[in-house]
Amino acid sequence: MAAVSAYPEPFLLSVTAVALTAGGVARVAGAGALADLLWGLGTVFAIVPAVGWVVAALRRGHAGVDLIAVLALGGTLAVREYLAGALIALMLATGRTLEAAAQRRASHDVRALVERVPRTARRHTDVGVRVVPLAEVEVGDLLVVGPGEVVPVDGHVQSPLAVLDESVLTGESLQVERAKDEAVRSGVVNAGGAFDVRATATEQDSTYAEIVRLARQAGAESAPVVRLADRYAAWFLPLSSVVAGLAWLLSGSAVRAVAVLVVATPCPLLLAAPVAIVSGLSRASRLGVVVRGGGALENLGRARTLLLDKTGTLTGGRPRVLDVAAAPGWRPAQVLCLAAALDQYSPHVLAHAIVDAARQRGLALPVVADVTEEPGRGASGTMDGQRASIGRIDTGDAVPPWARAADNRALLDGAAVAWLTVAGQVVGAVLLRDPIRSDAPRTLCHLRAAGIERILMLTGDRAEPAHEVAAVLGLDGVRAELSPADKVAAVRAERERAVTVMVGDGVNDAPALAVADIGVAMGAHGSTASSEAADIILTTDRVDRLADAVAIAGRARRIAVQSALGGMLMSLAAMAAAAGGLLPPAAGALLQEGIDVVVILNALRALRVDRAMRPALTPAAEVLIRRFAAEHDDLRDVVEAVRAAADRLSDSSGHQALAALEETHQLLTDRLLPHEYAEEHQLYPALAPTLGGPEATATMSRAHTEIERLSRRVATHLRLAHARGGLDADQLDDLRSCLYGLHAVLRLHFSQEEENYFSLAP
Repeated sequence: MAAVSAYPEPFLLSVTAVALTAGGVARVAGAGALADLLWGLGTVFAIVPAVGWVVAALRRGHAGVDLIAVLALGGTLAVREYLAGALIALMLATGRTLEAAAQRRASHDVRALVERVPRTARRHTDVGVRVVPLAEVEVGDLLVVGPGEVVPVDGHVQSPLAVLDESVLTGESLQVERAKDEAVRSGVVNAGGAFDVRATATEQDSTYAEIVRLARQAGAESAPVVRLADRYAAWFLPLSSVVAGLAWLLSGSAVRAVAVLVVATPCPLLLAAPVAIVSGLSRASRLGVVVRGGGALENLGRARTLLLDKTGTLTGGRPRVLDVAAAPGWRPAQVLCLAAALDQYSPHVLAHAIVDAARQRGLALPVVADVTEEPGRGASGTMDGQRASIGRIDTGDAVPPWARAADNRALLDGAAVAWLTVAGQVVGAVLLRDPIRSDAPRTLCHLRAAGIERILMLTGDRAEPAHEVAAVLGLDGVRAELSPADKVAAVRAERERAVTVMVGDGVNDAPALAVADIGVAMGAHGSTASSEAADIILTTDRVDRLADAVAIAGRARRIAVQSALGGMLMSLAAMAAAAGGLLPPAAGALLQEGIDVVVILNALRALRVDRAMRPALTPAAEVLIRRFAAEHDDLRDVVEAVRAAADRLSDSSGHQALAALEETHQLLTDRLLPHEYAEEHQLYPALAPTLGGPEATATMSRAHTEIERLSRRVATHLRLAHARGGLDADQLDDLRSCLYGLHAVLRLHFSQEEENYFSLAP
């Protein structure tokens, strides 16, 4: 086996190529003996590592394509057909080099997991707080966890409140609060102020240590992938051996047997399959999909079950502003502006989302003085001489009806709420939620079209938001509130049914990624641990690249099979000719080279872009998509204003309701309708050739017509109100219906455009 390591594949390829070329030059120069010597040396140089490869394969319990190559090489030396031996040596070296490039597997490294584990803990003692090695922490010790630190062991909170980022374990991006005596698990991050925790487990018995053990066990149990070439060699090897033996037995000529083995050398398997797989790897890498080996790509082409984490995979992984509710006399834009002004100094994940939303809408934030933040409660400060705060409040019977409605809406939508108070009065609420990725619906459709038959969600998140996402995306099943061990068990169960892909992005996903047939990590924003444990890494923050990878893998595997089977059929015909004495070894080796050229050219088709996989956009269309996607973000406040005006009509039909209606009509006229008109006359015509014609956008055009119709109806009501000096009672029902209907149509229309059109842009 030492010979195997001493002969790296690229070095073997170089030596055999030089030996064949130098021997050819010598033969042309008339030095036949020197040519035979050089070709013989090249053959011997190849047979040494080839024997090592065969022995290693036999120890694993199977004989692969290399055994035929060893027999052919030995046969050429025995009958002194040195040119044939040199040709086979070159083919073998070429195939092994390609195979080495295609078959590098991930080591399922858990280094990142181990490095993240705390090495020390701060323990309360009689003389104060002391730093001790984590191994010395015992059950019952009182520990202190500082801001930003990782909880070292499982325990119970001993302080009044602990604000935690548990995304490393659950995947859920929203921070959680644990009150006194509530359990807290090791591995989570302190997102608030320092707190005390009473240890209930030692280092080895804690949650995070169990995740590390799971990842190690999963990586160790992953079975090696059987090469596509070796699967076909299982029947090609005995067949070629039988034909060679019969040729020798019936003719009495060992040369015929060697000729059979020469043309039986499975170059279509040694070359064609790796070429197709390497071509698929190249195609995938251009799209930001890093596949760690040809085995992973082959397996991906056979996958039938897909398991997906929710947070960061099907959703964006970070909360975004879903809606803004305002008290009577306040506008949603005012609420968002003041909330962002207070939150711009906060490190809280919800605060970042609020500030980002305000900046996307171009809001100018006012100056805030005396800003303070109470962990778990929110930020407060002074603006225009008044004290304001954003964060949590105690919502009870004392809150106004509009606030109760906002609270109910948050419950129904699975959203978090940040309340804005000014001078002690609740004036607004910002609803935040981790939204479904705009490219997720299209991705799942493409995955099913590519051969994925079963799609399930595995998440550590709460059941309510998980089931809502699953219902929207039409998943085949969902399992929520799973621990890392639960995920591993679910992956193992699915592997028994079909080749299974697991997609995730968090540390909690690493064991499941390692145990799956193919682990896929969202590497752009995911954890290093998940990327280390995965076979495939999506380097761009686009889940639709997974569908591209599945399509590429399926196509590369089909081409590899076509090339291998076609080449073997041609080799079988050549074997028959060689057995009949019509093909000497050297001519057989040259014929085999011709067969190789044919199958390699066919295998290289895997490099070509499959136009059916992803529509090709023109540069002008890409520019338009990005422009209108940005306008969608800018128009969120218009959509919110439509609903706010409808809500205001439900509270009152007086002057404030009329003012809200006038403001909404102005927003529709000045901003929304010009946007819809530009989409209809600029974006849709630009997309039509890509999507197959104008019929593809007909449904969306119908939505534009409905938006314009409802807007005109609102304008008519407004003219009637001005003529009559106010809103009449007989207008209210129809006007509310118009506004709520317009709000629903706009939200659905925006979502459809983002999913179907905007997700096309790379």
